[in-house]
Amino acid sequence: MSLAFVHAHDCSEPQSDAVWGVTWTQTDSVISISADGSIKQFNSSSGQVSNSLQPHTLGLVSLDVDPLGRHALYNTLEGLTCFWDLESGNVLGRYESYTRTGPDPIEPAWSVSLHPKGGTYAATGGSGNITIHSAEPSSFAMSSETGQVYIFDLAAERLLSTYTSHAMAVRSFAWSPDSQLLVSASEDKRLTIHDVRYNATTGKPGSGAVATLSGHSSWVLSTDVSPDGRLLLSGGADKAIKVWDLGTRTAVSTIQDTGEVWSVSWRPKPPQHGSPGAFVTGGEDGILRWWRGAGGA
Repeated sequence: MSLAFVHAHDCSEPQSDAVWGVTWTQTDSVISISADGSIKQFNSSSGQVSNSLQPHTLGLVSLDVDPLGRHALYNTLEGLTCFWDLESGNVLGRYESYTRTGPDPIEPAWSVSLHPKGGTYAATGGSGNITIHSAEPSSFAMSSETGQVYIFDLAAERLLSTYTSHAMAVRSFAWSPDSQLLVSASEDKRLTIHDVRYNATTGKPGSGAVATLSGHSSWVLSTDVSPDGRLLLSGGADKAIKVWDLGTRTAVSTIQDTGEVWSVSWRPKPPQHGSPGAFVTGGEDGILRWWRGAGGA
């Protein structure tokens, strides 16, 4: 099977530096962060900027948006975490993780992940330590520079699983919609599919790595699973955008971009019948690009 995707349009205002993160939200807008310190909200139909904040001095390195598309959590290079209300345009909170005070100082955050219910988050920094800024139960994944993947259960406050799936650092994660699969993208040029189902009765984790996808010729920088769980999207330092069939575990589409593809995100809205859906990408040239399945909207 092969699928065709066509270039729909670009953003109206390119960033002045690389786009390091993009998320297509449930409200059909796209949020982007850039190495130039800016965060912007775009209208997906026109590519026009609909909202933005004053750029930060240093680049923005991590982005997450709540499932309803109402709030965005982002992190700066020095470790400033901000919580942005996308409806009002106001920043509701800031946390300076780089301020080392108190008996147990917290290290500067590099990556942040918003709780699905919003308002609370987890953060990790250079040492691999995790800081939970919430007591609400959930589970999440993180990785290390050596390529290990960790699954944590916050309700039980313990490590569920550790997978040594990659030979180099993991750059990106993506969960399947049913949370049974976790896909990791690595500097070792591979994507690995993990079975992370956890049996509370037996106390045993999932079977771990069940498949490896090879096809990128350089680092895989970003990945995302389609809302129906059928397709996987990846972007790499080889300037390639790839779409994979998770059932057959094969590449079904490859698009060559003009520079490194730092971030990819599927449209969360279910596609029209017969269409493989749509996605947005951001890369080294600072341009957001929207793509759609041929014959679909």
